[in-house]
Amino acid sequence: MKILKELSVIVFSGLLLFSCSKQNQEASNKAILLENVRLIDGNGGNPIENTRILIRDGKIIQIGASVSDKDASVVDLKGKTVIPALISAHSHIGTLKGTTSKAENYTKENILSQLKKYQDYGVLNVMAMGTDRPLLFESGLRDQSAKGQIDGARIHSAGYGFGTPAGAPPLDFAMDKVYRPNSVSQIPAEMDSLKKVNPEMVKIWVDDFNGKYKAKMKPEIYQAIINEAHKRNVRVAAHVYYLSDLKKLVAAGIDVIGHSVRSEVIDDATIAQMKAKNIIYIPTLSLDEFAFVYAKKPEWINNEFFKKSLEPGVYEMITSEKYQNDLKNSPLFAVNTKAFETAKQNLKKVFDAGILVAMGTDSGAMPLRAQGFSEHLELQLMTEAGLTPLQAISVATKNSAKALKIDKDFGTIEVGKTADLIIVDADPTKDIKNTRKIFSVYKAGKEVSKGPLAK
Repeated sequence: MKILKELSVIVFSGLLLFSCSKQNQEASNKAILLENVRLIDGNGGNPIENTRILIRDGKIIQIGASVSDKDASVVDLKGKTVIPALISAHSHIGTLKGTTSKAENYTKENILSQLKKYQDYGVLNVMAMGTDRPLLFESGLRDQSAKGQIDGARIHSAGYGFGTPAGAPPLDFAMDKVYRPNSVSQIPAEMDSLKKVNPEMVKIWVDDFNGKYKAKMKPEIYQAIINEAHKRNVRVAAHVYYLSDLKKLVAAGIDVIGHSVRSEVIDDATIAQMKAKNIIYIPTLSLDEFAFVYAKKPEWINNEFFKKSLEPGVYEMITSEKYQNDLKNSPLFAVNTKAFETAKQNLKKVFDAGILVAMGTDSGAMPLRAQGFSEHLELQLMTEAGLTPLQAISVATKNSAKALKIDKDFGTIEVGKTADLIIVDADPTKDIKNTRKIFSVYKAGKEVSKGPLAK
């Protein structure tokens, strides 16, 4: 009798678990119908008014004013605008904490927290550009993120980048895992080592950081890196500042320019070569503005949307009188201000030439570059450079997806693609800063956030 009772309990528990599992599965498979939508699909066309979007199993099934599904959960979005989730083709994850960027900050907890922050700001794919550490790969975090098994933005990785001995990138910003070859002969073995973590790009630094370092990466070194990466079917992205370096890198076969050229306006001949070689350009305008703007007390500095993106202690640091005076009195203040204006000119020239421009910010590399807010600021700065709001949105969605080679699934709101969406309370075509009025964020068809200001 006792055995029969125990068997009954086991069978009942199994049925209950099966029933709950089935209910959960049915709930996750249930369609969602977004109606009364103003749709900006990321392809660059004018918004579509009063349309509907049907989502099932994380994918966009149908779009159109007459779309219906009697079994779908209906969400009325009258007065709101839907845009694709943002994609950053140049960011950094894990090393930032508080007012520091250090190796010891790179923990699973910190990585997950930052991916969640990006998600709250509607940024659902980020490329960590060359500053990752073994933990990301050994823990399985990168793979779990790519499969949507963990909360937050999906992390893409360039693994460990290539720099210069006693030069860029700066060791004091947790760059100790970067390869720093002295000779061409070292590069094949280092590239084999990097390939083991399956990088989606290879990052190189070709810069002296306004004369901070005596030497930049030599052309024979970066030529060998590019050659070895291409042999392994991996593209190379370059941190660059000077036009003279851009020209040499274009000739060497670079694939992606990871920052604006800021030394001078790019000449027409180089623009033509970049276009002919299908080179991708990531302007990171917000990085350049952050280098001086806190001394000017920008209009957003006390805005909660900005403040929520900061690590603890950073707001107090950047608003202190000492910090702002140090910025103003720095010999680089005028240099950085001029570099920013040049960067904007070059973005417009590159964009108008038909070169693929993708959105990146270098957010997360240091405390000044706030994760999440930087991406929305980048949209604003692109419009200040002369792009329309619709063009800026396409750069930050469709183009960034192309740059990361994930455009089959992400970047635009189209039938068959993953339902990564930001719902905002106002029309970004009227004012690009309306992307900051986040009502809701959907990742693969599931609402995952009400934005950074939600209680």
